[in-house]
Amino acid sequence: MKQIILISLLLTVSGCSLIPSQTKPVEVVSIAAMPNVYHPPLPLELQLVDIDWTIFTPELMQSYLEDVEKGDAPAMAFYTLSNKDYENLSMNTADQKRYLKEILSIVEYYRSLDKKGDENE
Repeated sequence: MKQIILISLLLTVSGCSLIPSQTKPVEVVSIAAMPNVYHPPLPLELQLVDIDWTIFTPELMQSYLEDVEKGDAPAMAFYTLSNKDYENLSMNTADQKRYLKEILSIVEYYRSLDKKGDENE
């Protein structure tokens, strides 16, 4: 009885080692491809509204004040800019245009890279 238990224990412990294992070699494949890049949609174009400019010379200002006193002209608030302030406003607008053009060119560059990747596939 001891011999049967010993033999069955020996077969249980070494049972799997008697069968030769057939392992497949690992194959490593690397694919060099650009992942798809998310392109957010461009914002809507600017919807600018026309601005009516009123330029007051001293004579026009005087006649406007007289019309306001009579009640013939609407009482409106007017803002003025000095020559330097107008120049600063113009420079700021030009800088905004430059910045937008540069951002759009960067977006176009990255979109062109993605299009080239799509063509290669």
